[in-house]
Amino acid sequence: MKQPAVYIMASKRNGTVYTGVTSNLSQRIHQHRESLTPGFTARYGCKTLVWYEYYERMDEAIAREKQIKAGSRLKKLALIEATNPTWRDLYDELAL
Repeated sequence: MKQPAVYIMASKRNGTVYTGVTSNLSQRIHQHRESLTPGFTARYGCKTLVWYEYYERMDEAIAREKQIKAGSRLKKLALIEATNPTWRDLYDELAL
């Protein structure tokens, strides 16, 4: 589904986390999971989708991504824990 989204990937529970923004969440998460593009998520094994939010407009999603990235690690972990306390992989929930 093409819709602006902000997401957080993790290597494991309380492990390395990565925050990103995309217009096609299922496609982007697939790219991260398969390490199709070199970069942070491939290097640190961030293959689990642990949090995401959809937005109407890309500028809103980008603003939210910047807000999350500017926050502390503890704030990112709290954001994940608030909706996904077991850190389950949310990838299967996406409408592919």
